[in-house]
Amino acid sequence: MAKADKTQVGQLFDSISERYDFLNHFLSFNIDKKWRRKTIKELSSGKDLILDVATGTCDLAIEIINQQKASHIIGIDISKGMLEKGQEKLDRLNLTEKITLRQEDCHNLSFEDNSFDAVVVGFGVRNFRDLLQGIKEINRVLKPNGELIVLEFSKPKYSLISFFYNLYLNHLLPLIGRLFSKHIYAYTYLPNTINEFVYGKKFIEKLGEAGFQNSTYKELTFGVATIYKAIK
Repeated sequence: MAKADKTQVGQLFDSISERYDFLNHFLSFNIDKKWRRKTIKELSSGKDLILDVATGTCDLAIEIINQQKASHIIGIDISKGMLEKGQEKLDRLNLTEKITLRQEDCHNLSFEDNSFDAVVVGFGVRNFRDLLQGIKEINRVLKPNGELIVLEFSKPKYSLISFFYNLYLNHLLPLIGRLFSKHIYAYTYLPNTINEFVYGKKFIEKLGEAGFQNSTYKELTFGVATIYKAIK
């Protein structure tokens, strides 16, 4: 399956932005909240400025503030609709002074070199149309010795779990997603990106190609999701 271009990806997430949070929690049985908490625990404290790439509706950025890991966060996303929902959430939680949102393409960031103490990406790298270019851009804007923390879906290794996971991912999830969102392509596209993503050791290799070092990964919930950590 060919990668969607940035306009297509933006429009796709615009189309599901109204129900995105509900569906995320519902379709993951609320486990995604626990995954985000664990992900941010991997981040060192005392950061002045963090970039949250593919921030969506800001759940990961808000978790950073909740754990007091940073003074300020800039959240970026290609989808205007997702950013609008995120801004509503920040307004409601009085976090507008802590988190700033911008519409950006992760393959061509507007920030100067060595701008951020850390970069986080939650469920976003598999949507990069050019994975290596996106990771290289993240490396460019990170300060030397800056941290990259990535939370992304992966595939379970154990055969029985893998069988039921694939049944859910490829058949039930698109069906349920269509019932709630009415956007047929969106919930076919999302499983496809998970199936095609280079997770685990292969993603670690990509991080190395992009200039990162000391890269590690930790599987969550039988390998359904994985946390990656790397240093510039």
